[in-house]
Amino acid sequence: MSREVIAILRGVKPDEVVGICAEILEAGIDRIEVPLNSPQPFDSIAMIAKEFGDRALIGAGTVLTPENVQRVKDAGGELIVSPDACVPVIEKTKELGMQSFPGVVTPTEAFSALRAGADGLKIFPGDLLGIAGLKALRAVLPPETPVYAVGGAGPENFADWAAAGATGFGIGSGIYKAGMTAAEVRVKADAIVAAYDKVMG
Repeated sequence: MSREVIAILRGVKPDEVVGICAEILEAGIDRIEVPLNSPQPFDSIAMIAKEFGDRALIGAGTVLTPENVQRVKDAGGELIVSPDACVPVIEKTKELGMQSFPGVVTPTEAFSALRAGADGLKIFPGDLLGIAGLKALRAVLPPETPVYAVGGAGPENFADWAAAGATGFGIGSGIYKAGMTAAEVRVKADAIVAAYDKVMG
C-alpha cells in the first residue's frame, strides 16, 4: 500500500541520505522530500532520485522560486512542497509535470493554490490551523482534494487529524533530525507506519 506520508529530511547531508532513505522505504514510506535549506540539497535529491526514483516519489521542500523548481526537476525530483502558496512556483511545477503541494493555512490560500493547479494542499503549520480549523476548511474544499497535515501531526494524533479530514501527513522532526543515524530513523519510521496503518489502513 502506498501511504500518504511524506518524510521530511531537513538537514540531511548527501553522504548519509541514501542510507537513511533506504530505511524509510523499507519501513513502508515512499514519499521523501529534502528541504532546500539542507546542506547541498540538490546533490542529495539527485542521489536518491537515481537510487530510488523508480519506487518512490522524491522531491524537495521549502521550494520558494520557479528557478528552484527547475533545479529540482533537473536533479530528478518529481515532488515540490512549499511553505507557502506561491502561484508562480505552483505553475512552474505543473508546467514541468511534477506534483505540487503548497503550504496553506487559510481558505483564500487554499483556493488560490488549487486554482493555480496544485495537486494537493499542505496545511502548514498544522498546529496553527489546528484540528478544528482543518475540519472547517475541509467542509468547503473539493472533497477529492488531498490534504496533508504538516507541523503538529504525528503518530499520537493521526486519528484526530484524519477525523478532521486530513488524507495524509508530512513528518519532519518526528522521523529525522540532523545527526540521526539510519537505524534511529528506521525506529521512528516503523512507529509512524504502524500508527498510520492503524488509523488509515
